[in-house]
Parts: sequence; structure tokens; C-alpha cells
Amino acid sequence: MRSLTRPVVAMLATLGVAALLVPAAGVAGPGVPVPIELKLMEFNIEYGGFHVSWESTLAVIERSDADVVAIEEGQARVDALARDGGWPYFSERFQLLSRYPIIDPPGGDGRYAFLEVAAGEVVAIENVHLPSNPYGPFRVVQGERREQILERERQLRLPAIEPYLDAAAPLIDAGIPVFLTGDFNTPSHHDWTPEMVGERHQIRYPVRWPVTVAVEDAGFVDSYRDVHPNPETHPGITWPAGRPDLPSWDPGKNAPHDRIDLIFSAGDATPTASETFGARTDDGVAWSVDPWPTDHRAVMSTFDVAPAPMPVLIAVERPLVPIGTDLVVRFHTDGTGGPWSIALVPVGGDPTIDAVGTASTPGGSDDGSIVFDTSALTAGSYEAVLLDAGGVERSRIAFWVKEPGAGSEISTLEPTYEVGEPIEVHWTNAPAHRWDWIGIYRRNRDPYLRWYLLWTYTGATVEGTTRLGKTDHGNTTWPLEPGRYSVYLLRDDSYRKLAQGDFEIVG
Repeated sequence: MRSLTRPVVAMLATLGVAALLVPAAGVAGPGVPVPIELKLMEFNIEYGGFHVSWESTLAVIERSDADVVAIEEGQARVDALARDGGWPYFSERFQLLSRYPIIDPPGGDGRYAFLEVAAGEVVAIENVHLPSNPYGPFRVVQGERREQILERERQLRLPAIEPYLDAAAPLIDAGIPVFLTGDFNTPSHHDWTPEMVGERHQIRYPVRWPVTVAVEDAGFVDSYRDVHPNPETHPGITWPAGRPDLPSWDPGKNAPHDRIDLIFSAGDATPTASETFGARTDDGVAWSVDPWPTDHRAVMSTFDVAPAPMPVLIAVERPLVPIGTDLVVRFHTDGTGGPWSIALVPVGGDPTIDAVGTASTPGGSDDGSIVFDTSALTAGSYEAVLLDAGGVERSRIAFWVKEPGAGSEISTLEPTYEVGEPIEVHWTNAPAHRWDWIGIYRRNRDPYLRWYLLWTYTGATVEGTTRLGKTDHGNTTWPLEPGRYSVYLLRDDSYRKLAQGDFEIVG
């Protein structure tokens, strides 16, 4: 694998911090971006990539020669994929492997990241995993009417994708290319056309699947279908794949084969190629690895992209750090004026009077990282603030500090709820992975062995509060009957329990 790590050109101590200077673009501010080729793969590795073979999971990623890999079901093993695969950059929070630096910008809120594909130039990427159950094509096969199918999609998956489309809109307006990848758990409306009725057994009537319609209405292009416009000659199936323990999946009896792993682009990004990879028994794949490690095929699209100048920003490497652990703060300025400065303040604080740590951008650099010592901070929520040479605030981002060794916590706001009353849940010190989630179980049930009753995602937050009820992610176990229950905080699409709180339902 080729490496795009960038050299550190200086290190100095100032005001109790160390500044790591990274080469910036030749000039700060608007320029003429140089188009690049970007190969982007979407890959659901299933259960963290160990279900069949870790070596095969690595082999698929390496053989693809992708520049960026969007992972689903990473289950907090993206760092291991990066380590064992030799990737210079990775993000557990976004489940990304990348040859380019990954920046978690203010305003992204865990929904999008920037990829610095050239010095001072970026594209944005969003990576989603929409609710899997109930699965629309299953319900078609079971005889549901199209109106029922569409109504469920509008209630279940459309609300899950809309925040990502809202977050992408200002990026697209600003001229930043945006990529939207993921396991959408819904087919494309381009594949369920009147002409395709009867071509696959589940396509019994045409369906304008609401999620993909909404994505394209937001300005995105379906890269595979743009390159291969005919769904009959190029179905592009991505689920299921013929993994070793599922050798006899018959589309006539079991899983409706469909294209649900998708790569969209918006802005100045033109798809030039797209292909799928899967088991040797899977039709239409470009190549295979044996044994195939997951129940999904991978899809990779190649783009000609014109990146955009990086906006003025401040970002933190990690949203949650223990006291005494270095806090790495990334900055990018517009190159105007003298040295800029960074202040650490309690959340909502005024950097001119509430700062608990300050530093100047050293050497007149317009781009780089500053490392703050957190030993003197107390546990709680803070913000890093970027100020220009005139002291005007230009960017702000939140981060959290916790006591060393402190674990995650979760609880309900009340110890007891009435039947049918929404359950309010609060958590703190969560790792803020993209797919950390909350599950409600019977009291003390093992999440590996028992099915959750209600669930929702944390929204990639360190701390937050939510309400669980009937409409969350297609929950059907509602209302909960009287009894004793536990609420679990679980890690990154896995069943690894990080924290537990108990409550009761009374009749």
C-alpha cells in the first residue's frame, strides 16, 4: 500500500503546549484545485470482520487498492484493520480507512468528516448504516402492498437518512464534493422499475424507494448506476454474498438478492468506474477472495474529483480524553493577519475571560496541530476556539475530559415508568463512535444471547439524552409490559456492553 503520511517539519514548546506544523497549500485561501482520481470502497465486514476470516477481510481491502474504505459493522475493530493493513489514517468514529488525513470538523457532529486529499484541499464523506429490520423486499415477497412498503420506509429509514442530507446541503452549496456511502438496507428505485418487474423474484411491482429518491433529490448521484445504467445487464447485487456458511442461499426461497450497499457523490465528482467484489459463486463480481469473509459483497467506485479549499476550522483528534492525556487540536486559517490563537474554554465560555489553556499558531503557520496538556483540567465538557489575529472567533468545537479510568455511564431519568410511557435515557463518557447504540433488555439479559426489545443510536455523542418509544428504528415490542428491565450502552454496532442502568415498568 502506498503511504501518504505527511512529515512533521517542526516541534516547539509554547505556553505549555507542543505545536506540530504540517505543510500547508502553497497559498491559503481559494485557488484552482487540481483534479485527482479517488477510489472509494463500501464494505460491510459483518461482526467486525472475524465471522469467517480476518485474513480474508484484510485481503479484500488490500486487493481493492482503494484510497478510502467505508466500513460497516466495524464493531470497534477499524483500528485493527488499519494496523494490520498498513493504513496511515483511520477513524473509529466514522469507520473509515484512508490514505488521506481524516478531519472531524465542527458542525459535522459525527455525520461527516473531511478527507484532506491534497495539502489544504478537502472532500467530505458521510458513512451510514440504516436500520435493517423490517427489510422491504422481504415484505414484498410476503405479499404486502406497495402502499404498506412505502409507508414503512417513510417512517423507518427516511428519518434515518435525512440528518445526513441536511448536513450535506451546506457543503454542496459551498462547492465541497461530498460522498455518501453505506449499507442502506433498502434497494434503489433505479433497480425496481417497471421494466425490471419479474426479472428477480422479489420485484413484483415497481417501487420508488423513498431513501434513494431523497438522496438524489438532495443532489447526489448513484455512482454504480451512473456508470452502469441498465439494471438488467448490470444488477450490481451486493447482498447477500455466498460466504462459506451460507452456500445455498436461494433467491427463490430465502433472501431477495438486491443492491443495498451504495456509493453516492455530489458536487465536482464524476464517477468513471464502479464494480462489485464477492464470493467466487456470486454472479457479476470483478474478482473474489476465498473464503469470502462476509454476507455482503463490496462495491468500489472511481471518481474524477476536484477538491475544495479547506475552510477555516478547528478540530480535535478525539472528542473524549482522560485527564493527563494529550489533546491534539487541528487548525486551518485563511492566511490573513499575524498569528492566530487557540483557547480552551468550558462549554459556552468566552475565550477572552474563561480560557483554561491558550496557544498561538506558531511560526505564522496557516495549517497544523497543537498538542495541549490536559493535566490541569477537571472532568467535564469544553470547547476549543480558534481566534484570528484580531481576536475574532472563527471556529469552535466541543470535546470532553474524563477522570482516568472512568467508564461509560447510562441510566434512565426515572426509576419507574408507566406502561406506554416513553423511556428517557441519559449517557455520558461514551466513546462517540458513529454507531454506539442503546438497547433495552429484560433485566440483566446477556446482549450476545438475547434480543433487544427497544433500541436507538447515540448519534456519535459523548454525552446525551434520548427517548425510546414505539417509533424508534422500527421497534415493535411496544408497549413494554410490566416488569424489570435494563438499558445498555453498547459499542459501535456490536453487542459489547459498556454500561448498564436498571428501571421498572408498572401497569
